[in-house]
Amino acid sequence: MLHDIWVLMIEKGWLLALLRGAGITLLIGFLGMVIGLAAAIPLAILRWRRVLVLSQLVDAYSIVIRGVPGLLIIYLLFFGSVDWVQKIASAFGYANSAENAYPFIVGILAIAAISCAYSIEVIRGALQSVPVGVLEAARSLSLSSRVTFFQVTLPLAVRLALGGINNVWQMTIKDTSLVSVVGMQELMRGAAVAAGITRSPLLFYCLAAAMFFAMTAVSQVLFNRAERHFNRGFGRG
Repeated sequence: MLHDIWVLMIEKGWLLALLRGAGITLLIGFLGMVIGLAAAIPLAILRWRRVLVLSQLVDAYSIVIRGVPGLLIIYLLFFGSVDWVQKIASAFGYANSAENAYPFIVGILAIAAISCAYSIEVIRGALQSVPVGVLEAARSLSLSSRVTFFQVTLPLAVRLALGGINNVWQMTIKDTSLVSVVGMQELMRGAAVAAGITRSPLLFYCLAAAMFFAMTAVSQVLFNRAERHFNRGFGRG
């Protein structure tokens, strides 16, 4: 049995294919999280500041995205835009490039949209959790609103938000498995293809599970270190 596994994984190259899929999974998850977080920060500040109309729009976006399945978001983004993207690309002579790259781009944008919606709530909650007494102390020192926000509120909010951002990242890395529906050869797609060809589904799905667990476990360790760093001087807080 061990010899058969060795032949499948090493000699036939399925282990390399799974590792390549895991790399794509990490890339999509990382880029989606970075883009989503970059968009979530200003949107969360708008909600926190209760800017008229804009905060309501951000709230509506967050509620809608969090209220529908991630798979549906991917379907809507891909099938709602693929036709006109192909027409535009064909008009400029880039039809083949668009066909190859577009699933990857849509996958990242879909993951970014999902992670952004959840990150908005995490960051807004962190901003609201900054102790009022700290802000009053900053005002008593005649600090400007800008200095108070960037030197007091934001650093404290980052500390408070890390646990929630960790949860969003763990969810994001697992949501990447959904982008296989648009043709992306990420980890789950690679495992499904290998399982179908070799007729060894248990082996390859267990390997995919182990790889996902390894990614999330390493991520947990890194976030724990970041939390310890930002919690210096706050005791066990």
